[in-house]
Parts: sequence; structure tokens; C-alpha cells
Amino acid sequence: MKTILLTGGTGFLGRSLALKLKDGYRIILTGRNNLLNNAAKLMTGCEVVPMDITHIDAIREVFELYKPDIVIHAAATKYVDLSELFPNECIDINIRGSQNVVRAAIDKQIKLVIGISTDKASPPSTGMYAKSKSIMEKLFLLMDGKGATNFFCLRFGNIAWSTGSVFPIWRQMLDEKGVIESTGSHMRRFMFTIDEACQMVIDAIDNAGILHGRILAKKMKYAYMLDVLEVFAALNHDAVFTKTGARTGEKVDEIMIGAPEVDYTSEETINDNHYYLINYNQKSTSCIKDQVDTNTAERLTRDEIEKIILHEAKGIL
Repeated sequence: MKTILLTGGTGFLGRSLALKLKDGYRIILTGRNNLLNNAAKLMTGCEVVPMDITHIDAIREVFELYKPDIVIHAAATKYVDLSELFPNECIDINIRGSQNVVRAAIDKQIKLVIGISTDKASPPSTGMYAKSKSIMEKLFLLMDGKGATNFFCLRFGNIAWSTGSVFPIWRQMLDEKGVIESTGSHMRRFMFTIDEACQMVIDAIDNAGILHGRILAKKMKYAYMLDVLEVFAALNHDAVFTKTGARTGEKVDEIMIGAPEVDYTSEETINDNHYYLINYNQKSTSCIKDQVDTNTAERLTRDEIEKIILHEAKGIL
């Protein structure tokens, strides 16, 4: 049985992937917060190891001990506003931490490393968080083929109900204040479910041979956040919401495939799921026509938004 190790594995995505993959793989979850580590072990039944990606010796030690065949690099600081306020932490984790994973993987001859990225990394990446993830992507692609290790990245949108996302924040606001305070009702965001995110990882693992050195991005619809807010409020007994100022570093729209990437991007179907594949090494003979952003993509209907909200609510609403 092959071994998959997940950095940042005790987070929302890591725990969900562990439950999806543990029947076919030996799963090792890693994280630096031992409270979350213990919770993840109880929830998933998988092995959990404390590991801080900012310490390369810790990574080398864990890689040597568990000898993973595949590393899924999901560890990151993900808060846009905090990355602006504390840029050094963002650099330490998202850039230097990713560099440590790359170096340790090559040193220990890990076969495959998959970097979990974000639509915020697509050009033009603005803000510290976006730039840090863009550098992570570039690092992984440039290091592919430098040794025995293959690297590629997956570019996500917003995963509904993930830690720090709007739904758990709004639910907490209702519990504590009785009102939702929205900083981005005028914004548009790519949004999908945790099951779709996990399936993207599974599709990528199954097709790693054609993905290395590339970026795989899911073809998804966007949500107008006022629609999301109104549907969420309706599901919570017509909860009251107010609009407040945007957080530092937030943009109105997101870009999944930037204009400089268009000539290098093709559409691909894997296991009946629709993706974009970016290959910076070669212009595509069947490239997409325009950049993909929350102005050009298809918009989620209110019914679709409701299904996304309810998908992981599990009695919370």
C-alpha cells in the first residue's frame, strides 16, 4: 500500500482527504498545532505526526521515518488580511516552508509532490498572500524534473465551510451577536464543495503522469457574495445582516486563469470532471480564448448556492 503524507493535514481539507483516501492508502497527517493534531487523529483514525514546515530538519526526519510515496503540500497561512499585517509569517510559511518541502522531497527522493494553490495566485497576483502562493507554484514547476521527484500544483477556489471561510464565520457571528457582518457582499468568488476539492486531488493523483510540471485548475462557477449572504440568511431563519468595509488586501473579483496564461492553457476532462491545464513550457495548440475570472465565468444560481451551503452544514443550520 502506498503512503500519502499531507502537510497541513490536520486542517479541513486534510481531514476530508484522509477520510476519502484511507481505504486505498496509508495516510500520514502532519501539522504544528497539537490540539488540531489530536482532533484529526480521533476524527480520521489516521496517523498524525507533529511537523512544522518552517523547520527543514523536521521535514527530513518525518520523510525519512515514514517514506511517503506522495506528499500533498497543503500547509499554508491562508488569511489575506493577516498576510498583509504580518508579511514575515506569510513568507516563512508559504515561501520558505514550501522551499523546505521541495528540498527535503528531492533529498529523500519522494516520487510525487502536489502543491495546493489558490486562484489568488494567478496573474496578476496582488497582495502578500497571493504573491506567496504564486511563488510556491513557480517553485514547484521549476523544480519538476530536477531530480527523481515530480511536482505539480492544483489551483483551488474557495472551499465551502473550510476553516476561516465565510460560512463558519457567519454562523459564529449569529451565535454570538445575532447578526452577520459582511465585509464583501459586493465581491465575487469561485466556490466549490469539499467533495469537489477532494475529487480534484484524486483525479490528479490518478493522472500524475501527465500533470507533472503543470498547474491543474478546476473549471467552476462563481458566486456573487450578496447572493450567498441572502441565501445563508434565509437558511438561518431570515437572519439579519449588515455590510461593513472590506478587509485589507481583498479584491472584488478573482482570476482563475490570468491573461498571460491563456496561450499555455487547455481544457481537459478527467473522470468526467472539467479542468484547465496550464503548461508554461509549451504553448497550447488548443488554448482557451480569454482569461477566466469571476466576470467571465458562469454564475452560481441561488439554488446551487443553497446546495453548496447545505452540503457540509451537517445540522449546523
